[in-house]
Amino acid sequence: MTDSLYDHIIDAETRAFIERTESFYSGDTATMTIAEQRATYDAMCRDFHQGRPAGITVKDRPLAGRPARHYTCAQAADADTSAARIIYFHGGGFVVGSLDSHDDVCAEICARSRLDVIAIGYRLAPEHRHPAMFDDCVAATRALLDAAGGPFILCGDSAGGNLAAATAHALRQDAAFSRRIIGQILIYPSLGRDTASGSFVAHANAPMLTRADMQYYLQLRLEDPLTSNDPAVYPLDDSDFSGLPPTVVITAECDPLRDDGPAYCSAITAAGGKAHWIDAGGLVHGFLRARGSSARATAAFAHIIDTVAMLASGAWTFE
Repeated sequence: MTDSLYDHIIDAETRAFIERTESFYSGDTATMTIAEQRATYDAMCRDFHQGRPAGITVKDRPLAGRPARHYTCAQAADADTSAARIIYFHGGGFVVGSLDSHDDVCAEICARSRLDVIAIGYRLAPEHRHPAMFDDCVAATRALLDAAGGPFILCGDSAGGNLAAATAHALRQDAAFSRRIIGQILIYPSLGRDTASGSFVAHANAPMLTRADMQYYLQLRLEDPLTSNDPAVYPLDDSDFSGLPPTVVITAECDPLRDDGPAYCSAITAAGGKAHWIDAGGLVHGFLRARGSSARATAAFAHIIDTVAMLASGAWTFE
C-alpha cells in the first residue's frame, strides 16, 4: 500500500492487515475468473479465521431452501426464550463469500452478545443476478420469523449490509413481521447509487475497496446498474423511510462507501425514525477481519457488540 493520502490516517496495525490481505491477490480482481476470485477470497478468509469461541454450538439447517448456520451460546442456554436473535447476511460484493467466510465473526458475535445468531447463505452473482440474493434473504427471514418466536435484529457487512437494509424495507410492509424486527446493524454497507461525489471521489482508490471495485461488482449483480431504481438494490433510492427499525450504521473512514452511512441515517431520522451513524476512524473496508490484530478494529467491533446489546434490550441510548 503506497498511497500517500493515507500515510497519516492509517496506523501500522491497519497497514499490516491491508498488506496481509493483499498478499492473497496477485493482480486486479477483475482479471480473475469468478472461480479464481472465490477461491482466493475463501483462502484469505480461512487465513484470518480466528476460531470459534468456547461454548458455541453450531448447526447447519437450511431456511427457505437456502443454507443457514445457527449459532447458540452455552451461557445463554437457560435464557428467556423471548430474547432477541440476530440474522446475519455475509459480505462479498454479492459475488464471493459464504457461511464459512464469516463463520468466526458470527461465532464471536454470538459469544459476546450471548444471543443466537443465524447466518443466511444466498445465491451469488453472476450466475444469479438481482433479485435472486434479495429474494433469498427475504424468504429466509420470513421463514425464520415464522418458525421462531421473539424479536430479531438484522445485521450484515458490506453487501450483507445492503441485503439487511433491503430486507427491512421489504418486510416493514407486513406488520406481523415488522414489529418483530427490532433493529438493524449495517457494517460498512453499500446503500446508494451515487458513485460520483463525496467519499466515492475522496476514497476512490482506497485500500481494500475502490470505486472501480464497486462498479465491477454492480455490473455482475445487475443487468444495467445505471438505470435500476429498485430500493431492493439501492435502499437509499426508496421514497419512504418511515416504519424502519432503529438503525445503527458503522462505516470505515477510508472507504468509498463511507457517505452512504450518514445519508441513510439522515433519511430515517427525517422520516421520524431512530438512526445513528458511527464512523470508525482510520479503518478500511473489511475491518471485521482485523478485529484481532488492530486496536482500532477491536474498538469498532466492541461498538458493534454494544449496539447489539442496546437494541436487544429495547433501549436507544443515542441522542
